[in-house]
Amino acid sequence: MNAVLLGLGDALAPVTVLFVFLGVLLGYVIGVLPGLNRPAALAIAIPISYWLTPVAAVGFLIGIAKASGAGGATTAILINTPGEPNAAVTCLDGYPLARAGKAKQALKVALYGSVIGDLIGTLALILLARPLATLALGFGPVEMSAVMILALTFIAALAGKSLFRGLAAGAFGLLCATVGLDVESGTPRLTFGQVELFDGIPLLAVTVGMLALSEMIIQAEEVIGRRADTATVAAGSADDRLGWTQFRRVLPTILQSSLVGTAIGLLPGLGPTVASFASYALAKRMAKPGEQFGKGELKGVAAAETADNAVVPASFVPLFALGLPGSVSAAILIAALTIHGVTPGPRLFEEQPRLIYGIFGAMMVAAVMMLVVGRIGLVGFAKLTKVPATVIVPVVTMLCLVGAYLESKSVFAVGLMVGFGLVGYLMHRFDYSRVTFLIGFVIGPQLELSVRQALIITEGKVSSLAHHPAALVVLAIALAAAVYVLLPTKKPATQGSEGNPLG
Repeated sequence: MNAVLLGLGDALAPVTVLFVFLGVLLGYVIGVLPGLNRPAALAIAIPISYWLTPVAAVGFLIGIAKASGAGGATTAILINTPGEPNAAVTCLDGYPLARAGKAKQALKVALYGSVIGDLIGTLALILLARPLATLALGFGPVEMSAVMILALTFIAALAGKSLFRGLAAGAFGLLCATVGLDVESGTPRLTFGQVELFDGIPLLAVTVGMLALSEMIIQAEEVIGRRADTATVAAGSADDRLGWTQFRRVLPTILQSSLVGTAIGLLPGLGPTVASFASYALAKRMAKPGEQFGKGELKGVAAAETADNAVVPASFVPLFALGLPGSVSAAILIAALTIHGVTPGPRLFEEQPRLIYGIFGAMMVAAVMMLVVGRIGLVGFAKLTKVPATVIVPVVTMLCLVGAYLESKSVFAVGLMVGFGLVGYLMHRFDYSRVTFLIGFVIGPQLELSVRQALIITEGKVSSLAHHPAALVVLAIALAAAVYVLLPTKKPATQGSEGNPLG
């Protein structure tokens, strides 16, 4: 209880509240700006967090992660342009509502759904992380190796269209993680004579290059070939109030979607896109007579946005309980914590309880800030949808270059960041998951250490796994997940049309 109170005191400190507020504000702006997305925003913001306290730094980044998802609903509703794949579901009902003169109503439902979903996901994190961490403390190297293999397989299977390409991307991330001095012998590995690589490839250079800079290259390519687009719908239409009657009608959908998003967030690799589609499909299946999903239904907006935002805090459960990033946001959070000398994992609750409860408190503050900032800036944020990509791309590219340099004061790190930006662009073009690569890179050192320890414990004999039933169960689940994903590819569709994924 002493650690809880001290942590909450840190979360409510003026400097922490200020940076959580700035993170939420920046997250909304980035979410609204066409072309920017959550991972790119977090990658750009990591260098800023370098000079903050750990709680303020994580609160700042979590504020961005939470608010950028909520802000992305604005472009989906007003200009029918999803900033991220998960926002595509919001377009289905949000844009028709805006065209019908109910833009503010749709934006308010998206905001309230986002806040409620985020609060429920955060409560799930607070309640589940500690018990799972206690369970994980009983895991040895063999079991941890199996858990990390499961996480990587699960993410590879769900992050792209091909399991094999996902696994290849994850293996490439693991390979890049081996660059530097060997942990046992001190022998340089894959350094090619570069002294700067003896400590390994900087995590910040990989993160910013692979997510932010590559995204700007993709956006620049789209700008070059883009034609004149549709007009923006004004956010201030008539007959547009959201009263208690309308809110009460969508509240059951919000609560239902919060549970769906939280449950999906707990599973590594599924992410907000799966949550949005699954929640929307469930809400549509349970629709009452007269509800027109896809033609301007408030429940459709509520389902998509609530589930999307419930995923973010819930995906941090594997991070704090096991030290495994369950999403891109969680992987980037590891980079921020590593900069401050903090290693996420089950021992964090024992070694730094004040910090972990301070982070939980900052997440609750961020949820309140989302509501306040989103409600006050509802119309103002809508005007940001008119900022052209020709302004956004060069500004963000400059921030990437400056951030990579400031973290290490090294031009070599900037070159690495640019190189990984080009690699990320090529991976996007050829459908190799950048998410799986990044998570493979992040867990690479921990996986290598666990596997080496496991080989010593088992004396390199496969038969010794019989003494580790928990590891066998986890590996069996990984194999079953891979087989499940591969089976549909053997049965090509026979329908004449592609069909609607939402049913």
